[in-house]
Amino acid sequence: MSENEGQLTEPEHLNHPSVDQSDRVLPRNLRQSGDPGIEMLVSTRVRKSPFFHKSFVENGAWRATVYNRLYHPRGMLKPEEGGMMKEYDALVNHVTLWDVAVERQICVKGPDAEDLVNYVITRDATKIEPMHGKYAILCNEKGGILNDPVLLRPEEDEFWFSISDSTLMQWLEGVNVGMDFDVEIDEIDVAPMQVQGPKSTDVMVEIVGEEVLDIPYYGLMEAEINGVSCLVSQTGFSGEKGFEIYVRDASKYAEHVWDPVYESVKEHGGMQVAPAHHRRIAAGILSWGQDMDHETSPFQVNLGYQVPDEKEADYIGKEALEAQKEQIENGDYPFVHKLVGLKFAGEPVRDYAPDFWLISDPDTGEECGYVTSPWYNPELETNLALGFVPADKLQADTDALLDDEIYDTEVGTEFQIHLPDEYAEEPGEPVYAKVSKVPFKPSVNPSAREQAKLHAKEDAEE
Repeated sequence: MSENEGQLTEPEHLNHPSVDQSDRVLPRNLRQSGDPGIEMLVSTRVRKSPFFHKSFVENGAWRATVYNRLYHPRGMLKPEEGGMMKEYDALVNHVTLWDVAVERQICVKGPDAEDLVNYVITRDATKIEPMHGKYAILCNEKGGILNDPVLLRPEEDEFWFSISDSTLMQWLEGVNVGMDFDVEIDEIDVAPMQVQGPKSTDVMVEIVGEEVLDIPYYGLMEAEINGVSCLVSQTGFSGEKGFEIYVRDASKYAEHVWDPVYESVKEHGGMQVAPAHHRRIAAGILSWGQDMDHETSPFQVNLGYQVPDEKEADYIGKEALEAQKEQIENGDYPFVHKLVGLKFAGEPVRDYAPDFWLISDPDTGEECGYVTSPWYNPELETNLALGFVPADKLQADTDALLDDEIYDTEVGTEFQIHLPDEYAEEPGEPVYAKVSKVPFKPSVNPSAREQAKLHAKEDAEE
């Protein structure tokens, strides 16, 4: 037997190249293998939303992903029809309708609803008034982010978690085993749609009346649309002016609401679009599963403001998060990577990235990070991205690492991004990238981050 025979050899393509992921138990799969061009099987293992016939069959969504075990439209116009950039134009200049029933609604209801919710979110649930909502995060005992829902409180004893792409109901049920909070935890038959864009207010006034003008940001109102009971909020995932309509008894009545809303959107020059990741990236809005997951600390992704100093009540993850915060205050950042905004060269990225593109140090060529969310922005005329880079290369001060000001402190720090050949300036060669201020393009309303920071300040003052 030769000296090397029987030894494990390094494969040609590694799932995680030389990027340091030592602060994770399960490394990200960073294999740069592109889009295999496969078809998605439509089966009963994945649910169809109550809007599926409208958004996919009648309106012709041509591709989908799976989000929260539901099919989710991710393309309405094909590339030859203008594709995602024409959908972007409709969003920022007119008005758009989104099928977001994948934001499954997990209801916690009962005498102890506030106590349970306060135990599972990092923020202070007692500060959420009925008929209001807040952006919130839930963490595990290690401080990793399990979900970042919009949390609605339609009643004193009732909360709805409008969840991002990770299972939550079973976790909430598991938390309550042995805790005996007097609550019912269920996924309810409520499906949301979003109306987003500068003309969204005109559409909503036409659909539910001028009282919609009085809804504050993250506020709620009861409405009836085409005889169907709905809850309306001034929220959204776009950075543009927008609303969400939560249709009750959606399995029966979703289409009764969809039809008049869609007709009004078209009358105001709009269309149905896929959820606008190109716009949310510009606004600095994070996407669970891309920009963060259960092994990501809030302090890595500029959500440190979600870890309050003033909340005395115990909550899951509190001990770990307070320990992380103390480490950072003592000058010892406990993670390898930090999320930043990047502007980068290359051909315009006009579609979803199938991989986490690698980031390298321009001085050494060392692979040191990865892009999580890239897209071209036609208004800024540049490619934008959120991505993880080594925290020690940023040399940010303590306050920046604890909060979100790292988005400002290291503007101009240079990196390289390794793009697929279709986007690269020269095949096989990385392109220039620099850390840039986020949001790249401000939100029409205060961003979820800005709003939450304002709420946190108000909570502390109370």
